[in-house]
Parts: sequence; structure tokens; C-alpha cells
Amino acid sequence: MPHAPPLGALLSRYAAGHAVTCEPVDQGLLNRGYRLRTTRGRYFLKQHFDPETADPAAIARQHRATRRLADLGVPVAPPLSGRDGRTVAVVGGHAYALHPWIDGRHRHGGQLTPEQCTRLGALLGAVHAGLERVMPPDGRAPAASADPADTFALITDLLARVGRHRPADPFDALARHRLLERRTLLERHAGRRPPHGGPVGWVHGDFHPFNLLYRGDAPAAIVDWDRLGVQPRAEEAVRAAAIFFVRPVGTLDLPKVRAYARAYRRTAGASPSELAAAVHRVWWERLNDFWMLRWHYERGDTRADSQFPAASALVVWWTGAYEEVCEAFAG
Repeated sequence: MPHAPPLGALLSRYAAGHAVTCEPVDQGLLNRGYRLRTTRGRYFLKQHFDPETADPAAIARQHRATRRLADLGVPVAPPLSGRDGRTVAVVGGHAYALHPWIDGRHRHGGQLTPEQCTRLGALLGAVHAGLERVMPPDGRAPAASADPADTFALITDLLARVGRHRPADPFDALARHRLLERRTLLERHAGRRPPHGGPVGWVHGDFHPFNLLYRGDAPAAIVDWDRLGVQPRAEEAVRAAAIFFVRPVGTLDLPKVRAYARAYRRTAGASPSELAAAVHRVWWERLNDFWMLRWHYERGDTRADSQFPAASALVVWWTGAYEEVCEAFAG
């Protein structure tokens, strides 16, 4: 098994028995995970591999947050403590954590009923409200919105990279089409750059279908808290909806968005105007964002390529349906 974790050294730190089987879980983009069965049960072993999120102190903060949220009834999977009381084990210079194995499956928005969309919005609202209760206040200011001058320069660079790629393939053709299309849109809407973000608070940071497990019709656990941090809360609600409820053709299922957003606002205590402002900021963020193309052409990492057709079409559709999208979130 590639990148096999040091099971002997790790399990000696826990009262979790001896390893029987260990299989990689391949769905994560940033870190490594393993389905582990021992003589005492089943576990999820996580290796915090991504340098941006692998600081043991930050991981321990995530663990404290999930334990406190569990006490509030939020469905999470807090880590186990080792024999020394710590939840982070550093072996060979890498940080690991051992979690209980949660049986469940991922569900995207197309698989959710309107009632389940309402429950999803209420769940994220409960996360934000719960984090406000259990995490210390943070006076951090929201980041500035993207500067279109920087985006124009990035588009020029990416177009050059696309042009140099050999042999040219269908992905290159779509990338070039979307880059030229986006440049035109940005030229047309450059004057709509939003101000700084709205009210900030602690957020999950990466709330999407692969980080939520369902058991039957009910959420069983929110996982992967690596991006826990302080951001404008309503923007996370909008970003999550843009992932859960995007259709393959690059449009949003607005009736489901409406059910989700109403439940979120009610549970999180967010106003319609706060959601409308967040819609504008996330739309602008999407208009200026090319992370999937940067992974592909700058890093040679193709793991996000399958998401690009729908994601790149979404911002074009969103621009044309701007008022309808705002109404779905804030109406």
C-alpha cells in the first residue's frame, strides 16, 4: 500500500487493539485517510498531510471544537484520545488522528428531498450557532475581495499555459473557451467588486457533500474540519449551496436552495440582507476564481478536473440569473 501509515507506532498510543486490515480512503483532496479495522473495532485513521492544515496545534483546536459541538448535539465524529490524553499523534514528522468509523454515504443535492434540503440548511445553521457558543471570539477582519486586475493577469498566464500544452486535448479546449468567456464577463462587471465581507464567525470552512455522511435519510456526521476558521458565516452557507445544488449543466436548483436558505437563516439567526450580500460576494469570488485550472496547469494535479465543466458553467449562468439567485437565498 503506497504511503502506508506506521500502524504499530500509532496504535501503541491508543487503547485500540492491533491492526487487522488497513485500506486507503481515496476521496480526500488534501489529506490521507484509511479505513482501519483492529482487534477492538473499526476506525478512520487520518494523516494530516497538507502543509497548510497540518499544524498539530491547529488540529488540536479542531478536535476541541468537534468535541464541544458533539456535546451540543451536532452530528460529528470527534477523535479518540491517546493514552497520554492527546488527540494528535506525531510520528515520523507527520500528524495523525484516530476517529471512530462512521457508517454512512455521501449525498448530493439532487438526491435530497425538499424536506432534507431544509434539514441541511438547519444543520449548517446549527454548526455556525454552535461554534459561536463554544469557540473564543476572534476579532479578525474579513479578507478583501478579489482584485480584477490580478484576475486579468492570471487569465493571460493560464491562456498561455493552455496554448503550450501538448498534445492539446478536450480539457484544453474547454479551459480556453471558459477563460476567454470569463475575461469578457469580468470586463463587463469589473465595477461590481464588493467591499469587505460581512459579519465573521467560526465556520467549518469546507462544507460540501463529501464532508457530510448520511445514515439513511439523516445526517450522521460532518467530517474533515481542516479548514475550521473565522470567515463571513453567510458566505459559507452560499458556497455550500453552490456545491450541493449545482446541476451537471451548471445551474442551481433554486427551489431546493430556497428551502435550504430559509432554514439556515432561521437557525443561524442570519438576516435576508446578510444572505443577499453574501450571494454577491460569492458570485464575485467565483467570477475571479480559477483554482481548478491552476491545479491542472500549474501543479499537474488533475483530481479536480471532473468538477470543472459544471463549476465553470455555473458562474456564467449565475451572472445571467443574478436576481433569481439572490431571491432564492434571501426571499
